[in-house]
Amino acid sequence: MTILLIATRNRHKAREIQAILPDTFDCRTLADFPDAPAVVEDAPDFAGNASKKAVALARWLLQRGSASAWPPGSRLFVLADDSGLEVDALGGAPGVHSARFAALDAAPTGGGSPARNAGNSADAANNAKLLRLLATVPRDQRTAQFRCVLALVQAHPPPPSAEAEIRLFEGVCEGHIEFAPRGQSGFGYDPLFVPTGHARTFAELGETVKNRLSHRACALGKLKAWLVQREPQQ
Repeated sequence: MTILLIATRNRHKAREIQAILPDTFDCRTLADFPDAPAVVEDAPDFAGNASKKAVALARWLLQRGSASAWPPGSRLFVLADDSGLEVDALGGAPGVHSARFAALDAAPTGGGSPARNAGNSADAANNAKLLRLLATVPRDQRTAQFRCVLALVQAHPPPPSAEAEIRLFEGVCEGHIEFAPRGQSGFGYDPLFVPTGHARTFAELGETVKNRLSHRACALGKLKAWLVQREPQQ
């Protein structure tokens, strides 16, 4: 049995990941581990943030002894995701700050940079800021891409060395940003993002179609292939 602890408290993201992966994987989330430590995502790129979360949570599981409680013969992996929207006209912003884009405008408290002090913003606030910054940008210059990096670390059986082996899987979905939100499905920037080859936003296309096209689907496809190849034979 392969058990994946998805390192997120975002129920939308967890549901999306679980919908894409096959049923043969036993998926858990941080909702099953309410005492799991929060990990500060202060790396300069998606790979750095995803790796930091995966390693920190794998070490936490080992330290608290939880990993030894899994069924005999099972493998436990921590799967961490960092993803976001990169808008070409904004030099790749919001990038790693996608979830807290609007909050970056707030003055920092307790010292430090706004980026490190900001918590996540409401989706509507992030979308409003993005539209405001792109207000004068014509359609042919509103190109963007969603990027996702998954980091996978094995927590049980424990790695043979002190250094956890991190495997990275990246996915990209190209498209453009619309002038106003459209659609009721999805989350984040889905109401504004139209993937290349389509006329509707992710929020209009719906979960089933999005889960075939998205950056996360691309990365998860690579992850799934890697895990299946290494699944113990019955």
